Amino acid sequence: MPAPADATRPATDMAELLPSLPLETRCPPLPLRRYNGFWLPESVLTELPAIHARLEPRPSDVFLASFPKSGTTWLKALAFATAHRATHPPSDAGHPLRRMNPHECVQFMEMDPELRRDTGSLLEEFEQLASPRVLATHLPYCLLPESITTGEGAAASRVVYVCRNPKDAFISGLFFVKKVSSAYGAGASAGARAFNLEEAFELFCEGRVFAGPQWRHVLQYWEASMRRPKQVLFLEYERMLRDPEATVKKLAEFMGCGFSKEEEEGGVVDEIVKLCSLKELKNMEVNRSGGNQAGVRNDAYFRKGSSGDWRNHLTPELARRLDKIVEEALQGSGFAFVDDANM
Repeated sequence: MPAPADATRPATDMAELLPSLPLETRCPPLPLRRYNGFWLPESVLTELPAIHARLEPRPSDVFLASFPKSGTTWLKALAFATAHRATHPPSDAGHPLRRMNPHECVQFMEMDPELRRDTGSLLEEFEQLASPRVLATHLPYCLLPESITTGEGAAASRVVYVCRNPKDAFISGLFFVKKVSSAYGAGASAGARAFNLEEAFELFCEGRVFAGPQWRHVLQYWEASMRRPKQVLFLEYERMLRDPEATVKKLAEFMGCGFSKEEEEGGVVDEIVKLCSLKELKNMEVNRSGGNQAGVRNDAYFRKGSSGDWRNHLTPELARRLDKIVEEALQGSGFAFVDDANM
């Protein structure tokens, strides 16, 4: 008998279970199914059993986790540049981040943005990567492999999570969907063009978006960081913007590759911050004109990268409504999102 939809771990035969899961087709670019309380694309859910069965984390692995459009691209760049600075000094003209989009340097473990390979092929590719491996995921914490969520001590891999105020995450996600939906077919593209802010806002408030509800996604990782602080680092996008140098130092220490005194005095931290800044990445030729084989342009991953842009798009009434939903959902948890206006 298939596992119930709210089972803790993925069903072994997800393809059999999938048709019985609640379906959401109003949120472009891909249909979503609700599993264990979260809405995810069918393609991601189908691959979960393989990820749980075949992914073999290494002690030096770092998994970058996030709800979509919460600082993922920036975190990928910072983590990659920091972890591989010995091989690729940030000042090098041929640095990978000057030739490739951050999403090419750090791949998602549960999906291929270019839509060319299944998860089995991706896992084989990951096995060939030299340590330390840096991989990414949008999966909620409850759907990560137990090999990642139960390890302790020196033998355990690490998770770095970045969260963002839900109002900014919503606005950034809306713009992103409109940009990339053409890569998923004419039907998805047409749906995205007709997808207005009010409709998108309703779905976001109901949690019916990729990896939603956003606040529950964030809360699970925050709680994990409280339980396992040596294995889970919780970062807030707004604080990262305020002090990126401190963020890079904290990131390096957590990943097990802290900066030496000589590196700090030599400006390596500053060089990484500059290399990975939105302005620098956005202006690189590969991110201005490049794209992947699925048809998603690299410039789709770069917009403003700021905090508080939601004020230019949401009415005070809509903002208060979302704030109330989030406040009620987080009540009693001890966690609260950063409000950029009060920092």
